[in-house]
Amino acid sequence: MIEPVALNKGTPGEPCPIEAALDVIGTKWTFLIIRDLLIEGTLRFSDLLKGMEGISPKTLSLRLKELEAKGIIGRKVYPEVPPRVEYTLTERGRQLEGIFIELKRFGLTLAEK
Repeated sequence: MIEPVALNKGTPGEPCPIEAALDVIGTKWTFLIIRDLLIEGTLRFSDLLKGMEGISPKTLSLRLKELEAKGIIGRKVYPEVPPRVEYTLTERGRQLEGIFIELKRFGLTLAEK
């Protein structure tokens, strides 16, 4: 069972959980990487690169490493030549789906105005 959480200002000097979440998903491109993995399930580096016009390979690599370090995505390397690497959301990453759906719902209301 999930415990209810209320919004509050928190205690000065203690980390804000909302800020911590935005630090993970709020950087440029990260949100789109997670979105694409939520939709597609598993993607290779080249698929992610093709799906995001304007992202450099270096930036994509950095974002993927950050997400892996935070436990949001998993990386599977296949022992092939050339190497094949696939990225998938972890259980922790899949927990973001509801947030993404609500943000889309809110975004759709902005388009109506």
